[in-house]
Amino acid sequence: MLKKFVLGFTVAVVLVVAGNLFAQEKAGQPKAALGQGMNVMGERPRGPRPGQDPPPTQQRFDNWLNELRKAHQENDSEKIGQLLKDMDRNRQRLQRGMGRPDRGMRPPQGQPMRGATGTSSIESSPMPKTEAEKKILSVLEDIHQNQRRGMMNVPPEDGRLLRLLSETIGAKHVVEIGTSNGYSGIWFCLALRTTGGELTTYEIDARRASLARQNLKRAGVDKIVTLVEGDAHKTVTKLKEPIDILFLDADKEGYIDYLNKLLPLVRPGGLVVAHNMTPRQADPRFVKAITTNPDLETIFLHMQASGVSVSLKKR
Repeated sequence: MLKKFVLGFTVAVVLVVAGNLFAQEKAGQPKAALGQGMNVMGERPRGPRPGQDPPPTQQRFDNWLNELRKAHQENDSEKIGQLLKDMDRNRQRLQRGMGRPDRGMRPPQGQPMRGATGTSSIESSPMPKTEAEKKILSVLEDIHQNQRRGMMNVPPEDGRLLRLLSETIGAKHVVEIGTSNGYSGIWFCLALRTTGGELTTYEIDARRASLARQNLKRAGVDKIVTLVEGDAHKTVTKLKEPIDILFLDADKEGYIDYLNKLLPLVRPGGLVVAHNMTPRQADPRFVKAITTNPDLETIFLHMQASGVSVSLKKR
């Protein structure tokens, strides 16, 4: 009887502590993590309310709680002890600010960092080879630090990915839908200035387009950029030149229209890159289009953060 009382008391205390832990971690999540959306296959997510996903933390908590209840019913003190240890590890991780983008301290360059799944990743920073590259990187850093609010810029690691993809395939013509303040466009230009290529970028907002022109000039890459101001759904129809990389980072529901209009111009061996391809942001029509077209080979990257799809147009 005493053993059962102790187990019951332990479970009650742990539930209170675990509930507080979950509340703290939930409060620290971005709002987007609690919103509605589709999964990458275009299916409605399962959740506590129709059309809404449970946060990943809640799902882990629910699973842990079910295990705890089962252990209590079976008077399994060993199992309860193990579950307590698991919860304590989660508490420590939360206190260290680990497992979330932009929280906690970054490790020194080249050092491993623990991620949410317990696996390690390695981070690095761009290393300029020339003074010109150093200047461009300094402008990018300034934009990221002082202009990103409300601009919906790609994260720096995604910008670096755009540069790598462009330079790797020797891109001569990149088309970007969604200029914003020119941040991602400048990342493209880091590659295009070495490949002899050009960027055509589209922006519907006049204020952002003006800011982009200033930033492109500051970076010294304005001469290889054509900025088209206006509704891209209408203006892209004037494009006739082959496209090496098509980058979509504008209205998510419009991706399918941009794809239909511009995919014929993407050269064989070219790429279609789309941003914000997360379960809650991706348009299921676009996901279906890039994953069921036999002419395309598609992979999804950075799904725990910004979400990027990369589709190769097969030769």
